[in-house]
Amino acid sequence: MSKDSKKLKSYLPYSRPNLNDADIDAVVSVLSGTIISQGTVQEDLEKAWQVMTRSEYAVAYSTGSSAIHGMCFAAGIRAGDEVIVPALTFSSTANAVLHLGATPVFADIDEATMCIDPAHVSSLITDKTSAIIAVDFAGRPSDYASLRNIADVNGLVLLSDAAHSAGATYDSHPVGSIADLTAFSFNPVKNLTSGEGGMVTGSIPDKEHLLRQFRSHGMTRHPDELVKKAPAGWYYEQQNLGFNYKLSEIHAALGLSQLGRLAEFNSKRAQMASAYMDALSALPVHLPESYGLGIHAWHLFVIRLKESAPLDRDSLFTELRSRNLGV
Repeated sequence: MSKDSKKLKSYLPYSRPNLNDADIDAVVSVLSGTIISQGTVQEDLEKAWQVMTRSEYAVAYSTGSSAIHGMCFAAGIRAGDEVIVPALTFSSTANAVLHLGATPVFADIDEATMCIDPAHVSSLITDKTSAIIAVDFAGRPSDYASLRNIADVNGLVLLSDAAHSAGATYDSHPVGSIADLTAFSFNPVKNLTSGEGGMVTGSIPDKEHLLRQFRSHGMTRHPDELVKKAPAGWYYEQQNLGFNYKLSEIHAALGLSQLGRLAEFNSKRAQMASAYMDALSALPVHLPESYGLGIHAWHLFVIRLKESAPLDRDSLFTELRSRNLGV
């Protein structure tokens, strides 16, 4: 074995997918059939996700980023709008806003929770503001009670980027049923995976058809949605500008199989987080603040160095990487 091969074998990534024989069997079952896209497995995943989140509906997407894009479109975000997003998030959150011609306005995060700071959100609202996007950073649900109050008082849509928080709860409510619309990610390093994939859930009516249209080029064949009476069975209408953001049956099969173990995955993450809390408590670092309002998904375990720490962030990053520890 080469030196590089030994190093790769000993490398501990910050995350890896947890796959078993049932996951493999689920994917092989689809591949052994005749329908690998736009079939019933995707529908089964949507229904199971809707039940798990106690939402009104769930619509599968090809990636978490496309799910955020679809969520923002269905929410009515358009050119000229301003949308408040946290300064600490992956680029997809703000990119979706920009793709729709709107302007992302960055709000500070709460230093303790690392989620968007409701007080700063309030100070950023203008007559152009149309929505707030909360991000459940590292798997901790945002302060939804405060954000909901701000949104309702100002007539804004409350959206949630829950790419980190699948299976989390806030005050007994599953993430996915709290905001008006919520986007999830099934990327390989997330708490469960479909290879690549995403989901949008909704708690408000009249948005599901827009989510389904947007992931399928903006087209519809549904009789109740047609502007013109269909002259024949082949007829469809292009009602909006959309994309091909559909989730394949192959990806859906893996996601549905993984969903059955999500609670187990999150429980193990919580155990590891507790072990990290104990192991790092004597070091000059700020540990994640405790969360007492429900289930923390613990997608990430984020620390911050205190001023008394003997090295800075970049030096720590380099040192951990040199020891084959992924950060």
